[in-house]
Amino acid sequence: MAASFIPASALMRATGRAALALLLAAGVVGQALAQAAAPQQLRIVGGLAGLNQYTRHEEPFWTTELRKLSGGQLSAEIVPFDRAGIRGQEMLQLMKLGVVPFGTALVSQSAVAEPLLAAPDLAGLNPDIASLRKSIAAYRPQLEKTLREQHGIELLAVYTYPAQVLFCKKAFSGLGDLARRRIRVASPPQADWVEALGGVAVSVGFAGIVDAFRAGNIDCAITGTMSGNTIGLHELTSHIHPMAVSWGIALFGANQATWKALKPEFRSLISRELPRLEQAIWAESERETGEGLACNTGAAGCSSGRRGHMTEVKPSAEDDRRRRQIVADTVLPRWVQRCGPQCAEVWNQTLGPQLGLPAPPR
Repeated sequence: MAASFIPASALMRATGRAALALLLAAGVVGQALAQAAAPQQLRIVGGLAGLNQYTRHEEPFWTTELRKLSGGQLSAEIVPFDRAGIRGQEMLQLMKLGVVPFGTALVSQSAVAEPLLAAPDLAGLNPDIASLRKSIAAYRPQLEKTLREQHGIELLAVYTYPAQVLFCKKAFSGLGDLARRRIRVASPPQADWVEALGGVAVSVGFAGIVDAFRAGNIDCAITGTMSGNTIGLHELTSHIHPMAVSWGIALFGANQATWKALKPEFRSLISRELPRLEQAIWAESERETGEGLACNTGAAGCSSGRRGHMTEVKPSAEDDRRRRQIVADTVLPRWVQRCGPQCAEVWNQTLGPQLGLPAPPR
């Protein structure tokens, strides 16, 4: 049989098509490689703007360190919680929906919708940071379970802000002297604590504390030692009681679908490095609690705040006895009443045995 003859023009056309196909394939592969090489960027809603916990730790970690740790493959942009246009009470819901893929929820605000979260930082429960560490360690598995099962959120870190303490305009010698005083509070458990002392709880946002003092609407305020100094309470008040009423816990987590969609190596990296960020924030809060007290009283150790001349009302044994009694008789029962029978059961399985303080029946 005679061999078939293929015209040169047809051969060239076929070769051209093959070349074009190869070029197109190369383009697709190149585009895929370029996309694979492009760093993935996360969107983060962080903690409160202006505070050292955010400016010295959260922001640098997400905007600078993460890229270095991932070899340029993972980056993030972060906005402070109070500049993100989000109401604190809505954070859990927005994270559940994925509108906020990675977010920081302030427990004092989130507990309105999910009272179970408030347990480890109930007012009066942790007079010092050592107590707080124990409470968080005992309750952390429950925080993880609640966020995962009820809100579709993967808990990645637990942060704390400095101790929330009492600033007052007039002299007092201990907790027993606070009856009938109007005291600024930031959460229902703080209000329970104040009312058990015989005081009048007044709910005022942090930004309104100074105006409330100047208008004579409050006699005292519960707020952070250093944040109080920052807004000038050392000039508006005369006495400070350093026993922590509460601390200000923040929960950092991710929408579960977003978290699972990350490459396994990225999840491993974040899970490995976030404990370091968490520890740094806790250390900052402990340091700032002490420095805030030093600055307000004008003591040595004040380096970044403004020196005041406040009188430190040192906690007495009677103050500690009264604190424990108020937690047992008022703060814990009212929390259980708001939260429900399930919360009493959870308390008795976690914090109750550690503290020797069972939750009362509802």
